[in-house]
Amino acid sequence: MTFMGDFSYESRPVRVVFRPGAAVTATPAEVEHLGLRRVLVVCGSRGEAVARAVADALGDSCAGLHTEARMHVPVEDADRAEAVARGAGADGVVAVGGGSSIGLGKAIALRTGLPLVAVPSTYSGSEMTPVWGLTEGGAKRTGRDPRVQPRSVVYDPELTLSLPVPLTVTSGINALAHAVEALYAPDTSPLIALMAEDGVRAMTAALPRLAADPADLEARGQALYAAWLCGSCLGSTTMGLHHKLCHALGGTYGLPHAETHTVVLPYALAYNAPEIPGALTVLKRALGTDDPPHALWELAGRLGAPRSLAELGLRETDLAEAAVQVAGQPYANPRPVTADGVRAVLEAAYQGRRP
Repeated sequence: MTFMGDFSYESRPVRVVFRPGAAVTATPAEVEHLGLRRVLVVCGSRGEAVARAVADALGDSCAGLHTEARMHVPVEDADRAEAVARGAGADGVVAVGGGSSIGLGKAIALRTGLPLVAVPSTYSGSEMTPVWGLTEGGAKRTGRDPRVQPRSVVYDPELTLSLPVPLTVTSGINALAHAVEALYAPDTSPLIALMAEDGVRAMTAALPRLAADPADLEARGQALYAAWLCGSCLGSTTMGLHHKLCHALGGTYGLPHAETHTVVLPYALAYNAPEIPGALTVLKRALGTDDPPHALWELAGRLGAPRSLAELGLRETDLAEAAVQVAGQPYANPRPVTADGVRAVLEAAYQGRRP
């Protein structure tokens, strides 16, 4: 990697605890460390059992359990969760679960200023970012605000043991997308490149092991470590075409989050490839290949993940409208984004052909 001597880098103040069993054993200590006495625990329906165990471990410092987190954080869910937090007199929020749970915790933090503790159970990486998202009227809005950055993150590989293999794979590839786009972001830096390369290497090594043996705790830990690195890349840089496409497809057409990232990533990378030689050099090294877009597409297929937007329920008649929507948003991307260019990416991703 050639050294880039012109960059700025801002690290975010966050405390991390990483160990098996930490969800129950470390979360109360982190809440106490922040001086919190009445925290609302939020989760989705799938992670309710774990969240209840965390709530029990918090004892008297738990002000309640709110189990209504959903994908893409619909604004009415945020309204309800905010009302629950205020009604409970909460002085903090503990979000237990995947990106949906942490997203709901962030929505409460954004509106109330309450400190957030994240206990992630997937590889979404949201816990490492000041990025929030809300969906209203079929459109997903995102923004950055330091108030939503979790103050403490508790990584517990045991929480991810129950993650089904299909979601393990798509959640892991979703994390890879953060690292990939960070490598060619306008505000990338040598430190980002280090984190991205190690994150990609660790995740692509862990996922085949987990597809073969979902109970491999060491591989679970490796994937969670990779998600931490990839999420840190997402939190420190400006995302481009890939993330804008996935937000549009998720917010407007209701496609599932991690699966959409998994399908789109190879095609967005192939689109930008002519303009990102430095990023490709890093990815070639991390993936051990001369063709990173094909390697990511092949990995998804080998591990049984979806490889086409058609499989996810998008209609071919939606492609033109989605292309116009994405091309009409201003954002940084190494290759100019046109409606025709986005349409070509979407059509390839719709069909699932080799990128």
